[in-house]
Amino acid sequence: MPITQLSVYFFLQVAVIIAVCQLVGRLAQRLGQPQVVGEMIAGVALGPSLFGLFLPEMQRALFPKETLGMLYVGGQLGVGMYMFLVGTEFRSDHFKSRFRSAASVSVAGIVVPFVLAFALTPWLHEIPGLFSERAKPLEAALFLGAAIAITAFPMLARIIHERGLAGTSLGTLALTAGAVDDAAAWCILAVVLASFGGSWGGAYAAIGGGVAYALFMVFVGSRLLRRLGEHVRPDAPLSPSLLALVLALFCLSAFAMDAIGIHAVFGGFLLGAVLPRGLLTQKLREQLQPFVVIFLLPMFFTYSGLNTRLAVLMDPAILVGAIAILAASFGGKGIACWAAARLAGESPRDAMAIGSLMNARGLMELIIINIGLQAGVILPGLFSILVLMAIVTTLLATPLFNRVTRERPPAAPRVEASA
Repeated sequence: MPITQLSVYFFLQVAVIIAVCQLVGRLAQRLGQPQVVGEMIAGVALGPSLFGLFLPEMQRALFPKETLGMLYVGGQLGVGMYMFLVGTEFRSDHFKSRFRSAASVSVAGIVVPFVLAFALTPWLHEIPGLFSERAKPLEAALFLGAAIAITAFPMLARIIHERGLAGTSLGTLALTAGAVDDAAAWCILAVVLASFGGSWGGAYAAIGGGVAYALFMVFVGSRLLRRLGEHVRPDAPLSPSLLALVLALFCLSAFAMDAIGIHAVFGGFLLGAVLPRGLLTQKLREQLQPFVVIFLLPMFFTYSGLNTRLAVLMDPAILVGAIAILAASFGGKGIACWAAARLAGESPRDAMAIGSLMNARGLMELIIINIGLQAGVILPGLFSILVLMAIVTTLLATPLFNRVTRERPPAAPRVEASA
């Protein structure tokens, strides 16, 4: 397909994606859910599970295979920039004051999912359509453990923001535990991919490089970036030169993490976390967030939805496997993190709130399973199950959190209420 024709398809696709995601996302908000839940559902609806089921020819005509690469790049840019914006809201002071609770929740949120994954994998590995024939039992168990252990970090941040908990002790504790769990899950994923590809050097480079880069950003990068805040005027938006510099730094940070084998999203988050707080981060969110959540992120949801085929659940063996994975997901994150928070001395209310938030997976789950599918570790059957798990766990997170905290959902939709 000529490149000029690809660009025509791309613009039409993005127009449809934005319209459908906004429509379903706002409907989700009126039902008391974060907008991102509706956008995830919209992405699946635009794929073969709904649109392609009823209008297969039209769906294939709108999303030909030759155009998926452009959607993938746009979606990855959106995910990385959103994680950068999430990082600008991160506060380390609350984490330091509640280190014991954050560490306990993080450990439970990693250990229990992997125990359950190792218990389930010998059985799941024998079900056709879930794992690649080339995936060894150990690789399959590690990947499934990472998929269950992952937390919807951007989603968790969005729920916390919507409920007015951004910057609070509870909100920062949940964000910190989620960040640690996700970082550990990515390191384990690097090990799986290295083993699957036969190159253990890649795993060592990913883990060692990721730790080294994080330490550099925290102890050196933060000092080098302090002076950026001096060039921000309270009565004007960011200057084009300052905005260009920050965006260039974002791209370099994302590139660094991607190049060592972790993922670009963590590079964006680290940069946002070490930027000087105040007018700089406030104006960055004001200027970038609407474009990121409205234009870029829906591409990622749609790309994932195009690879999701829920019809595989009609197979009884796969359906039973899906139920088992859903049960392990709830037990491995929600219940385990609640119990760990209680043992660390958190109140029943805060422990339940943390458990409900940590159980949401959403965006990060979609990222990790897309990597697994592209690498050939998992097959479309397991990919579809894990997409369903991501939607269900995230769909239940807000009602459970509202019930625990006895809060009503937001009355009106807002632009920033996305992933």
